[in-house]
Amino acid sequence: MNWNQWFGLTKVCIVFVVLLLATLAHCAGAQNSNVAVSFQQNYLATTDANHTRVLNGGLVELVLDQYSAAAFGSKTSYLFGRIGMGIKLVPGYSAGTVTAYYLSSPGATHDEMDFEFLGNVTGQPYGLQTNVYANGVGGREQRINLWFDPTVEFHYYSVLWNSNITVFLVDDTPIRTFRNNEALGVPYMDDQGVGIYASLWDGSNWATDDGWVKLNWTYAPFIASFEDFGVDGCEVVNGDTQACVTQQGMWWNLPQYQTLNANQIQALHKVQSDYLIYDYCTDTTRYPTTPIECALNWYELDL
Repeated sequence: MNWNQWFGLTKVCIVFVVLLLATLAHCAGAQNSNVAVSFQQNYLATTDANHTRVLNGGLVELVLDQYSAAAFGSKTSYLFGRIGMGIKLVPGYSAGTVTAYYLSSPGATHDEMDFEFLGNVTGQPYGLQTNVYANGVGGREQRINLWFDPTVEFHYYSVLWNSNITVFLVDDTPIRTFRNNEALGVPYMDDQGVGIYASLWDGSNWATDDGWVKLNWTYAPFIASFEDFGVDGCEVVNGDTQACVTQQGMWWNLPQYQTLNANQIQALHKVQSDYLIYDYCTDTTRYPTTPIECALNWYELDL
């Protein structure tokens, strides 16, 4: 082989390796990506244009005033995947307001995964309450104080969800897990397609200091902003959830997404130790006997 032949072959090999690495990087990234879809493509306003404002550049504002709450919802439903959106919450005096982002199926035996952002007086932290309904059974509230000001810029709130575990994430930090413990009689969200919903409404009777601090309409209108409507999940077509249950080739079914890794466990422990302000698992008034799933949803910290 002469020099020109060797040099040409080397260039071909280098190009091949670069393309291979790029492809592998793309595939690895795709498993963690949040596939953004436009609001118009995947959502519909469920309140009028003055209260659900669809603006240029993919921005949507929900507006709460004395006349109406505000909301939107997805056109279709999903079973498993990663679903999320960027949210910037009501700034300033937001006490009594509830900005909700949740996944829910219809009916009395519905499944539901909730993010509820609880407003506060100016200068006090937002509360984030999460809840899980499975087969119509809820009452699994946890509440944390957010460790940043969620009114200054957008943060990404999402659920990573498969047949084994559901992980609630703030940006990429896990704040809560709910495992599949159906074998022990605990219902799990694995057979109903859920729609994606967001709303802004008056929760004065409970949202701030258990309802002691009310919404003050002199600060209206209250505005929460949404963007980056990420959906990377299995779409339920014509009510056929079985196709999603048996779709084992998708990235969220890979072993590394069936549990948390060591870094995620550490991050979860930090959130739970530093920012948790309510946990149904420790509320002996509501639950004299601790619900069975509480211990099973926890991860021991391997020091």
